[in-house]
Amino acid sequence: MTKPTATTNLSINQVKITSDFWKRYRDLVANVVVPYQYETISDKNDTTIGDDAFTDKEAYQDGLQSHAIENLKIAAGISKGKHVGMNFQDTDVYKWLEAAAYTLQYHPDKDLQAETDAVVDLIAKAQQPDGYLSTIFQIKFPERKFKRLQQSHELYSMGHYIEAGVAYFEATGNQKALDIAEKMAACLEDNFGLEDNKIHGYGGHPEIELALMRLYEVTGKEEYLNLTNYFIRQRGQDPDFFDKQNEADGWDNAFWPDLNTIGNEYYYADKPVTEQTDAHGHAVRCVYLATGLAHLACVTGDQDLKDAAQRIWNDIVKKQMYITGNVGQTSTGEAFTFDYDLPTDTDYGETCASVAMTFFARQMLAGDFKGEYGDVIEKEIYNGALSGMALDGTHYFYVNPLEVNPSESEKNPDKKHVLPRRQAWFGTACCPSNITRLIASMDRYLYEIKDNTIFAHQYIANSTTFSDGIQIDQDSNLPWDGTANFEITNPNNVHFNFAVRIPNWSRDSFKITVNDQVIDVDGKDGIVVVPITDEKTSIEVVLDMKTNLIYANAKVRANADDVAVQRGPIVYCAEQVDNPGNLWNYQLDTVPSFDFAYQEGLLNGVGVLTTNDATKVETEPDSESLYQFNQAPRRASTKLTLIPYYSWANRDEGQMSVWLHK
Repeated sequence: MTKPTATTNLSINQVKITSDFWKRYRDLVANVVVPYQYETISDKNDTTIGDDAFTDKEAYQDGLQSHAIENLKIAAGISKGKHVGMNFQDTDVYKWLEAAAYTLQYHPDKDLQAETDAVVDLIAKAQQPDGYLSTIFQIKFPERKFKRLQQSHELYSMGHYIEAGVAYFEATGNQKALDIAEKMAACLEDNFGLEDNKIHGYGGHPEIELALMRLYEVTGKEEYLNLTNYFIRQRGQDPDFFDKQNEADGWDNAFWPDLNTIGNEYYYADKPVTEQTDAHGHAVRCVYLATGLAHLACVTGDQDLKDAAQRIWNDIVKKQMYITGNVGQTSTGEAFTFDYDLPTDTDYGETCASVAMTFFARQMLAGDFKGEYGDVIEKEIYNGALSGMALDGTHYFYVNPLEVNPSESEKNPDKKHVLPRRQAWFGTACCPSNITRLIASMDRYLYEIKDNTIFAHQYIANSTTFSDGIQIDQDSNLPWDGTANFEITNPNNVHFNFAVRIPNWSRDSFKITVNDQVIDVDGKDGIVVVPITDEKTSIEVVLDMKTNLIYANAKVRANADDVAVQRGPIVYCAEQVDNPGNLWNYQLDTVPSFDFAYQEGLLNGVGVLTTNDATKVETEPDSESLYQFNQAPRRASTKLTLIPYYSWANRDEGQMSVWLHK
């Protein structure tokens, strides 16, 4: 492992998001989502549930309990009782704490901070003296700690706390939160490594890798960098590691017996990471690992790690990603399948996987300024990830399909996972707090700094201060309008470069004006760089907001002869509530024209697309024949209305489709 690279003098001091679109979501998180989730994980409802409610990811309704806080109280000796929930039930608390930490930075709240301080105190009491913390093992299986890492989620759970502890320390200065995280890392360092007296293994669900990198960032301690390097490079070195542990622990003691024989590919542990060539296995596992890998590669500069991260990235983005940014095609194992296999009606597209892709893209961007990484962040935050939360903030999708028919979801077992409405909570509740922490931390996704360049890669209105007195104010109304104005104040006449991303949807047509002068640029790698030397610089970026028809690669069987519609960063869909009848009977003309209108009173304000260049099958009312010979269905001209994909399933339950016949 090479030495960490030197850091630049430029740094971000404070980001204030002023975008109407994102301010609504962030205010919703602060005022509704974080309190709602705290009540849920704290069992503030009236109804209790037993262990059987947590046997799978089936949704349950308002009034049922999580027991996540209670598990910590039992482990801390404050309460008596049994552990309830999944092996990773603790992470519902940790991700909520992380989201609350980000929220406190832009929405200070004394009552919320009192709650979060109390949660940190509780976690400190539950943590063992050696730094270990996983309530299910402390309460139910104390003799099995680190004995079944394939399925235990111990490192996964502690990783999520480390992320939360770092975020809470940064937000509030709470030293105890950071101390807990460092004690956890010390526990892992004591137990894992290549020494004879340590475990020569790793967790079945990656997460600790990206968490330790965050701990390294905030502390600067190289032992966390070294531990990350160990976990990433050791993975896949011993193909029999999990089996040897499972045999010693007893094959019959599996938490999920079906996962005993699923194979190391599922855990992305079939070979060393530097030999991996594609994305496979459980989608979130794969992408969390890739995030830690990309972060480590960025810091160390190790070329073999950079190359591995790039290979995984290329396979996902170019061969296994849905147009909305969702990843993970099958409900069997929540996993990747194979290149160009992108079914729309059985798509899994877990919300957590889209959130993870945002993490991955950010770390790839930090290592190498390329527009494609910012494009994926934009795709996720406006489509795949954002779909995971209802407009009310209290209902969530675990699965994000691209096509839904409620009758099929109800009656076809193969589509049982495809729900036509969001749920109040889940037995496996990883997704609600995951999308929440992403929205709450959106200010961290606007700028990247490398050497002497500030890269504004997202068009989200904000006011941001940097070191050396630099301030950048962006005024924009994306996703509905394509004009963005940057006012750069540079009182000390620092010489630096300011870069903006030209999104892939506007790469063929854009205009950039600097101090009222149009500049001639080629936008190589989707980036335009402007040297800044003056005290005041005004930059206007005008992007092409025309409606685009998107065609899939011919290798994608599911989308043959179909088309999707995108305007700016927003992928659109048809909902049955706007388009009567069965959506599969609609068909777009070859070259349809669309009208765009922003409707403030619809779905909390959305841009709607309509076209009259469509037809619909006219079914004979008295026809009972299932098949007809030599008689094509009659079609009639019709209107088709499309709404943003992220906003679907917020009205009447019905069919939805992203891909349309053409």
